[in-house]
Amino acid sequence: MARECWKFERLRFEVDDQGFGTSVYAAHTPHRTYSLIAFSHALEPDQRTDRVIAEAWDATFNLFDGIPEQEDLDRLRENTPRQEAGRYLPSELVLSRANKSLRLFDHVVKRLADGLQPDVSLLHSVGYLMRTTAVYGSGKFGSADRAKISSRPEALGAFQIEMLNVFLIRWFSIDLVEHVAHCQGGSKAVGMEAHLKQSLGIGNATGLGMAPFLVNHPKLVHQWVTAKENALARVRGLKNVSRDSLQSFENLLEKVRIHISQWQVEDELQTRKIQQLKQELETLCQEFEKRRAQNPEYLWEQLLTFAQSRFSLEGQELTVSMMIEPHGDLVDELAETMHASEEMKIQPLMPLEKLKLLIEDHYQWALEIDFSQSANRKQFWYYSEDKLEPRLGDRFQEPGEELEMPLAVARDVSELYGTLEKKPGDQSTAEFLMGHPEFRRTVRRVQSLHSFPYAEIRDNLIGENVKPIDLLRFKLAFFGATKFDPKSDLWTRITMFQGAPMPEELTTCDPDAWAFPVLPGQDEGSLAASVVAE
Repeated sequence: MARECWKFERLRFEVDDQGFGTSVYAAHTPHRTYSLIAFSHALEPDQRTDRVIAEAWDATFNLFDGIPEQEDLDRLRENTPRQEAGRYLPSELVLSRANKSLRLFDHVVKRLADGLQPDVSLLHSVGYLMRTTAVYGSGKFGSADRAKISSRPEALGAFQIEMLNVFLIRWFSIDLVEHVAHCQGGSKAVGMEAHLKQSLGIGNATGLGMAPFLVNHPKLVHQWVTAKENALARVRGLKNVSRDSLQSFENLLEKVRIHISQWQVEDELQTRKIQQLKQELETLCQEFEKRRAQNPEYLWEQLLTFAQSRFSLEGQELTVSMMIEPHGDLVDELAETMHASEEMKIQPLMPLEKLKLLIEDHYQWALEIDFSQSANRKQFWYYSEDKLEPRLGDRFQEPGEELEMPLAVARDVSELYGTLEKKPGDQSTAEFLMGHPEFRRTVRRVQSLHSFPYAEIRDNLIGENVKPIDLLRFKLAFFGATKFDPKSDLWTRITMFQGAPMPEELTTCDPDAWAFPVLPGQDEGSLAASVVAE
């Protein structure tokens, strides 16, 4: 957005003194305009929930392709608040909803109305004024199919349009809280200071609905991971590190130290991981200073090798992120590779002997799972009839197994292999599938993904010990999510765009300098001062 000098404009803000009404925010790209249409509503306390089964929300949104006319607003005002029960057209690219964090929203309103700035510690403890509970795109409920926008430069990467939707909701949430404060405080009220606005992101509550995407888009997942691995490889391959990069890494170490100290969750397991991460970061700081003083070649390779031998997975991945961060000029272009066509085709003439070899070479991890054990096939994925969202059921305790979604890749490959062992190796795939059409999907997957080594989740997604929260975190990481806050094995809260520039700041500040956001008042300037003091 900064590179292309996008322009942002608030086209409408027809909102009463309680914050209820209709707003329209426009993002003008070099080629077209996208508009966030926001409807803010009164919500009774007993209707307030993050669960997808909710039927009412504080605000509901559409991302509109272009600038809406009055008839579009009238139509969507009748439909958008109903969410899944509404009717939409291809002019709508995204459908979403959000709830306020009442604790923080009401606090900010009162403080600004009284002419005061919000309490920084409370801003830190929450981090957002609103959190989304669903962001639907790609043809859901009648909105535009992905094919409509997939060739647009700004939409080439997956979820770019959905993320634009969230970025504009963040802007709306801050406008809304300031408006209500001015209505309550009159001439005494003040606006929020710029650095406090920047410290607010948008919360998100994410559950099982996100998990099947990773199975159903294996080539895209491969491209995501490949981009990250290529970025890491480029950094590891640097023989010498510039003075500027070393200084950037040193500054980042201090910033990350504060960021992690401000990452507080209720989940006991994640809390222990965060405590261990703090210790590992201190160790990394010491190791960096020691090796830096020696002025070695391939410093980043040495640091990563050290982290891999000493740190938890959390510590290793944090090290990787910090190593990559100072080298935007080296790796940023890889973002343009993070898209894929998911087309997969059966190769009908392939002999079964070759098909078996593909499984042995690329799915050995699946063959090692014993699916005769009930524990390894205990769960099944299905779609909820009420909310059209994925759910997990117990195969041996609950009805509905016949409605199972095809997400058990490991089991299906294992069953395919067992059947192939009974067939002659020179038989063609086409002949085999004529007798066993139930394996068409699995055969297509095996034949299509053998050259995509990061495409598959190499685990048993129907075993009794599966933790969907790990799938959610993996995907959310590629959205730049922070403050991972698991509420169970099935859903989590996170924050997006915390620390990001506001729309009007994109061309006046470094738009790429907001990784690992920290508490207001502890920005890089004060970080430098703290380093001097130490």
